[in-house]
Amino acid sequence: MNPEPPTPGTDPGTDLGSRAQGLAARKAARYARRPVLAAALAAPLAALGAGTSAAAAPAAPPATAPGRGKPTIVLVHGAFADASGWGAVIQRLQRRGCTTIAPANPLRGLASDADYLRTFLSSLTGPIVLVGHSYGGAVITNAATGNPNVKALVYAAAYGLDQGESVDAANHLGGGSSDVVANLVLRPFPGSGTQNADAYVDPAQFRRIFAGDLPEKQVAVMAATQRPGVLSSLVEPSGVPAWKSIPSSYVVATRDGLIPVPAQFAMAERMKAKVTKVRSSHVVMMSHPDEVTAVICDAAGR
Repeated sequence: MNPEPPTPGTDPGTDLGSRAQGLAARKAARYARRPVLAAALAAPLAALGAGTSAAAAPAAPPATAPGRGKPTIVLVHGAFADASGWGAVIQRLQRRGCTTIAPANPLRGLASDADYLRTFLSSLTGPIVLVGHSYGGAVITNAATGNPNVKALVYAAAYGLDQGESVDAANHLGGGSSDVVANLVLRPFPGSGTQNADAYVDPAQFRRIFAGDLPEKQVAVMAATQRPGVLSSLVEPSGVPAWKSIPSSYVVATRDGLIPVPAQFAMAERMKAKVTKVRSSHVVMMSHPDEVTAVICDAAGR
């Protein structure tokens, strides 16, 4: 069952704090045999309510009128990665004559990341096909809401959250489970105090969780250069999802070690997405760029 949206009149910060405390308690119990990790995770998560706000309401639609020409493809990366992960897909899209942009995702929290992307999209004219990988799916879910230029959404092993739902909660959809939280390395950033942290996937577990079907040397570089996601984004609730009003496609990575496969199917089913299954690790756009490109082109009508 999906979490209910925050009740009107309640303090969203308190709601987020209770979610964080519940996550901390559950993870600490599950990984009690790893006391150092459990303690490191519990402290910042338990205090999130004091320093993190809930997802912002959607902004007004862009001023630009929807266009009728070829769509611009906007590719949004997730946590523990950067836009270069879309490189092989971008090459294929460009060969097909598609205008393609892969902006940097700030990875500073769901509401602020969605605001950033929403503002970026407002600078574009004409139709848009918006594509998200991993946590990038949660960002496009929020950023596209109310934007009439966004004609299609594509989720590539990505989080298609419902209103009030968090990334952590979505991992349990369909009876799924993920051990990614147990394998995070937490580091402070300026101003994080004890309330938050930057989260990295443990390099020793990176290949198993993130990129099991890529060459070991390539994965070693990816693990060393990964961009962290702010820890609070795990429990920050989503706003109104764009997939309720925009046609969606979903690429399910059936060997994913980060987003449980049952959760991917559950998210795809509730958004009534057109589903493509690929025998792939979490980085499906890197290990199977032809399949992902085909789904994007189908969504774009190319």
